[in-house]
Amino acid sequence: MAKSAAELVKEAKQQIENLTPQQVVEELSKGNVLLVDIRDAEELKQNGKIAHSLHASRGMLEFYADASMPYHKPEFDKSRRIILHCASGGRSALAAVTLKEMGYEQVAHMDGGLKAWKEAGLPTEQTATKM
Repeated sequence: MAKSAAELVKEAKQQIENLTPQQVVEELSKGNVLLVDIRDAEELKQNGKIAHSLHASRGMLEFYADASMPYHKPEFDKSRRIILHCASGGRSALAAVTLKEMGYEQVAHMDGGLKAWKEAGLPTEQTATKM
């Protein structure tokens, strides 16, 4: 039976660690955490980003995370804690499941995404015009 996007996201959230924005702040303060923003470049330009987050658009995530690919980004290290976020939490939940399937064990996502981050009164910054 076919599943809706909402059903896929709901299932994904049952398989992963869902963090609040405050929990993400606490994790980031510990160090050795990679915060990955999987939104599209246009979304970053329009809505800003969380300081020190790595941009890895959802469409390229698997290629950046796979050390055997020419697009691999060395920031993706399986021994490192990785927290994903998007605009509202759907894409990052699906992406967290994907990273787990790729062998990343310390992966989580920020439930509610950048929207929840801003609603919590946490800071963002504007991105450079060139992405």
